[in-house]
Amino acid sequence: MSRNLVVTSLVSVLMAGFVLIYTALTPTQAQQGMIPVTGPTVPSVKGYSEGQEILFIHTEASDPGIARILTDMMGSPVLVVPSLARAPEAMLAHVYVFKNGIKGEGPLGFQPDVFDHPPGTAGYSPLRALNLVTWKDEQAARELRSAAEVKEAEARGEVTIERPGVVINMPLLTWPGGER
Repeated sequence: MSRNLVVTSLVSVLMAGFVLIYTALTPTQAQQGMIPVTGPTVPSVKGYSEGQEILFIHTEASDPGIARILTDMMGSPVLVVPSLARAPEAMLAHVYVFKNGIKGEGPLGFQPDVFDHPPGTAGYSPLRALNLVTWKDEQAARELRSAAEVKEAEARGEVTIERPGVVINMPLLTWPGGER
């Protein structure tokens, strides 16, 4: 009888230890059974929307060259889906990507991307029309953190914006006032 009690106690202690270690080393979501502990992950990227820092991911792009740049930047495959370029304008929001200016972590080596219409605002869509922003005078470049600032800089003649017809699926993970 006492041997059974010792074995039962030992098993209970081992199980409790396992649970404590698992809880300490495993993400909360995995503990709740929402995601696997191991498996593929898509790295998040820093950007700006409405003047605030956001996080987002790139999952697909309509253009193979852009998909390759994003894949190389993040080390995670961005799939090529040419049909995204045929998405109706009403389904698209905009992302502003900088071709020059302040050096940074953006896909072309300059400041982070700027998004209009975050989730919860009219016009939100994870499908983003690519807008390439070029500073006319690179010495006058400054970091822009909202679509309104980008459009103001364009209106003042400080930047040009080119829209090459590329669409990228870029769901936001965090945004002003919210997160997934």
